[in-house]
Amino acid sequence: MKAYPSINGKIVHRPIVAFDKLDGSNVRAEWSRKRGWYKFGKRNHLLDDADPFLQEAKGLIVERYGDSLPKIFRDQRLDNAVSFFEFFGPNSFAGYHVDEPHETVLIDVSASKGIYEPREYLRLFKHLKIAEPLYSGNPNSHLTEAVQDGTLEGMTFEGVVCKGLWTSPGLPLMFKIKNRAWIERVKARYADNPALVESLL
Repeated sequence: MKAYPSINGKIVHRPIVAFDKLDGSNVRAEWSRKRGWYKFGKRNHLLDDADPFLQEAKGLIVERYGDSLPKIFRDQRLDNAVSFFEFFGPNSFAGYHVDEPHETVLIDVSASKGIYEPREYLRLFKHLKIAEPLYSGNPNSHLTEAVQDGTLEGMTFEGVVCKGLWTSPGLPLMFKIKNRAWIERVKARYADNPALVESLL
């Protein structure tokens, strides 16, 4: 099953759409025309009993998107697609979760040609529950400062993911901008684990 690409923080000055970066865990689900929703995974592995919170994602994905996404896939004459989601709750932070209600929200889709470029993604999926698009244009200083200060309208706590046209076949331009307050909270909470801090930033 296709894995979601790693996203760095190097800003590229090309037209992008900036999406709200929901603070949770990346999960994925694979659909096929013949088998329906048949495979579920976290970022690098299939879902298993080692993480009971993420196991919950299977039912949440099917409940919210089980019919709506396959309809789009069939309309697009796809035989297979991998959908990527963020799994989170009100108190999720930096990929860690507590025992409370959670939800899954669509963040990307990969089909026959690769991950959709942002405008095509929005054309097909914007009527569903997705990570909110908050800005469209060049990633100028106004955008960067607003995200880093936590003042960009509509943004939740962590920051944004910026996506543009493909930089290689099937892979859009992607980079992230983080809220300084979120970064400082990560550093304070995991001060005894610098490797973890580095991986989260």
